[in-house]
Amino acid sequence: MEGLIRKITVGRDPKNAMVYFVGMKAGRGDSHVTAIVFDLEWLHVHGKERYYVYLQQEDMSQVVWKTVVDMPCIIEYDLNF
Repeated sequence: MEGLIRKITVGRDPKNAMVYFVGMKAGRGDSHVTAIVFDLEWLHVHGKERYYVYLQQEDMSQVVWKTVVDMPCIIEYDLNF
């Protein structure tokens, strides 16, 4: 299911929530969000939802930038028709 999440809105109130989306500039320099991934194994082991937000850095490496654990979220999927 990797690559299906396009945008995640984190927080109880969507108007004041944090929003992360694929392609968003973040961090230093030319870094941007490349993927938002749901951790299915964490759900099975701990019974809680966890999402990773990945950045691609200038040297083309990917790193985990944010981890969202057990927070109210609105997920928007990438629908390519």
